[in-house]
Amino acid sequence: MKRLSGWKIMTRLIGELQALIPVMMSTIFLGVLGFLAAIFISGFAVIALGIFTGEITTIRFETAITVMIVLAIMRGFLRYGEQLSGHYLAFKILMQLRDKVFAHLRKLAPAKLETKAKGQLIAIVTSDIEMLEVFYAHTIAPIAIAIITSSIIVAVLAQIHAIFAFIAAIFFLLVGVAMPLYSSKAAGKAGVAYREVFSNGNNFLLDSLRGLKEIVAFGQQAARSEAIKQHSVCLNEQVKHLKQDEAITSGMSDILISLAIIIATLTGAMLYVQGTLSFVTMIFAVVIIASSFGPVVALSRLANTLGHTFACAQRLFDLLDEQPQVMEIDGQQPMTIERMTLENVAFQYEDVPVLKQVNMTIKAGEKVAIIGPSGSGKSTLMKLLLRYFDPQVGGIKMNNQPLHLLPTSTIRTFESVMSQEIFLFADTIRANLLIAKPSATQVELESATKKAAIHDFIVQLPNGYDSQVGELGSLLSSGERQRLGLARLFLHDGQVWLLDEPTSNLDALNEATILQSLSINAEEKTVIFISHRQSTTAIADSVYSIEHGVMKQKETDV
Repeated sequence: MKRLSGWKIMTRLIGELQALIPVMMSTIFLGVLGFLAAIFISGFAVIALGIFTGEITTIRFETAITVMIVLAIMRGFLRYGEQLSGHYLAFKILMQLRDKVFAHLRKLAPAKLETKAKGQLIAIVTSDIEMLEVFYAHTIAPIAIAIITSSIIVAVLAQIHAIFAFIAAIFFLLVGVAMPLYSSKAAGKAGVAYREVFSNGNNFLLDSLRGLKEIVAFGQQAARSEAIKQHSVCLNEQVKHLKQDEAITSGMSDILISLAIIIATLTGAMLYVQGTLSFVTMIFAVVIIASSFGPVVALSRLANTLGHTFACAQRLFDLLDEQPQVMEIDGQQPMTIERMTLENVAFQYEDVPVLKQVNMTIKAGEKVAIIGPSGSGKSTLMKLLLRYFDPQVGGIKMNNQPLHLLPTSTIRTFESVMSQEIFLFADTIRANLLIAKPSATQVELESATKKAAIHDFIVQLPNGYDSQVGELGSLLSSGERQRLGLARLFLHDGQVWLLDEPTSNLDALNEATILQSLSINAEEKTVIFISHRQSTTAIADSVYSIEHGVMKQKETDV
């Protein structure tokens, strides 16, 4: 993906606001009033001093003190209002962005999930989007607040003397513009590098947790622990770079502010000696300048965080800009499957050919077994039939209609699938079964599980169908997970059944039971078995073999 410039990223992030512009405007308004209240507390303190010394006679001392108290109270409420409004805006936007990401992932999946590291996706959906809160709550409004507040202060100082306005304007630009630009360049690459190291670490840790049994079984705890430590060391190094840049930016900003105050004080003293300004007026101008750097300091200290945030935004936009390998077709088209046809189908992953000129016709009600060694292209063929991918050469037809022109919901309705790897949600057995048919009754659930030879096991559990399966089905054996996957297939009950290694985790006795159940319950179904076991072909009407992507039909005794 092409890396966007900081300006383009900022423009695109702002474009996400849309209907929330009024909330943003209220945040800016409250922020400007809050900073002005804080600045002029010091200003009225100088006025009170002038009244006390007798230099100012147009305002009473009590009035100046009252104004200071009112401004101090207002500052608290205005700050609270600004933060409340800003964070409401930020978290509302984050919610919308998450909805947009999940909606787009739905379009990209399942092809996307075949290639993208899960840890990186988790990092984008969680921490990357969370980092954008910095932009929406602490960047857009502060920039506008700094511009408006600084402009007002420059205008006020111009009424006292043009040179004070000039000093303030120059140092506002140095602290609020030059410093962020300088530090953003330094922090930009570091921010991108940090996000990459962070997501890679996430992915490695996720793999380590999922493979904990294997790590322990093969005695690799120490080696894996050391590898995790190295990821942490790399992450700490990236954090170190970010913090160093942040410290330099903060130190230089403080130096510039101190220099501004010194120059303003010397200039004011010179004007006082020349008789151009009174002592109180000179002090008022210096105090206003010294008190007015709050908004621009907020900008200068944002730069390092902003580089980090833009790196997160870049990764997010890369995902949102990614085009689906398969475009979904809307609508619903009821249909009865009469035959499935594959015509000269070829497919490859990147530059690696997987299937070559596959031709096959499957009639309604036919049972077809496709066998072959691991890596021969069997599972890829299954994914093409499910339209997880489209063939790069040739085509697949249902009746006489190209599969890629059928509504996606129609395909999902007439096809029932049992994948080689059964995914179970960290929920109950009942909830995991209802994925296949949310409206299923208890009778339907039990019918499906009996066909899959898992009902007796379920009812022996303390909570029966309401028993938890654990994360990724960790409380169940691989065979039990596979039979639950088979029960899902029976429950969904589509016209075409696609089974990828349906008995790979079962012993010979259970395999025979499942094959018998499939034979009995699939009499009117079109069934396609993907397997490396010859035993699976026992109930097949026809058998095809795949080797090196080439399909051949085998002779059967059926």
